Amino acid sequence: MADMTHTGALSPTAPRPRKPIKLRHIVDHAVLIAGALFMVFPVALVLMTTSFEDVDIVKNGLQVGLEGKMLENFEAAMFEASGFSKSITGTKMLINSLILGFGFAIGKIAISMMAAYAIVYFRLRFATFAFWIIFTTLLLPLEVRILPSYEAIQSLGLANTYTGLIVPLIASATGTFFFRQFFRSIPEELVEAARIDGAGPVKFFIDILVPLSKTMIAAIFIIMFVYGWNQYLWPTLITTDESMFTLVRGIKQIVQVLGQTGAMIPEYGKALALSLIAMIPPVAIVIFFQSWFVKGLTESDK
Repeated sequence: MADMTHTGALSPTAPRPRKPIKLRHIVDHAVLIAGALFMVFPVALVLMTTSFEDVDIVKNGLQVGLEGKMLENFEAAMFEASGFSKSITGTKMLINSLILGFGFAIGKIAISMMAAYAIVYFRLRFATFAFWIIFTTLLLPLEVRILPSYEAIQSLGLANTYTGLIVPLIASATGTFFFRQFFRSIPEELVEAARIDGAGPVKFFIDILVPLSKTMIAAIFIIMFVYGWNQYLWPTLITTDESMFTLVRGIKQIVQVLGQTGAMIPEYGKALALSLIAMIPPVAIVIFFQSWFVKGLTESDK
């Protein structure tokens, strides 16, 4: 008995045997690490290149290493006036892009929720037919309807305005589809209880449906914000005033403009710095709403 109490095998502080490492786990982690490095390396390469002179970038392309121009290029990208008319800074382009991204996301969510609410909860005679008409607009990308949309904006005098940038594109068949499917999954008993409590259509929508849809709203917000943020073709057509340029639009403009020294050298360091700055808001939005995004696409939070 005494021998058993002093053996290491029965001691509570004895180390537990390690589980053998499986080859499958090693392969899985190696693939994940390789994929992460594959995606991060181009960003790191661009970051290193911003520390070089424009002449070096023109001669040798993307650079590996660090020089002393990084802070100068980032400062010039954000605060130095650029473009053909020298009337816009990176800060202004960042503000324009944020307005476009948030305008797209909020506008599309509002329109999609109201359209889905009408289709699901109102006894419309052709509700299903109307939904499929909306859904088929997914087959018509922006490039197909770009000319009539541009003509309408020009005739209304909305060129070079935030309204002209945002309003023509806020209708979303994707958002309507997701919200319709979510609303259809809400138990009928909840609708009956709200009706018994005297909740009208507006009160039911604001006090019940909107809170229940917060995870779905977060998921759609991420998708639509990134979609609006990355818009290039539509802002290129609608904005001819450089003060209305977005970051995605302005980076191309900076590359086309010659360096301030008068030499035939585009400001690649400044443009690359702006491209890195343009990545920050979408990444921040995705990180902030990450858990809600996954939950909104995989679960019904009721």
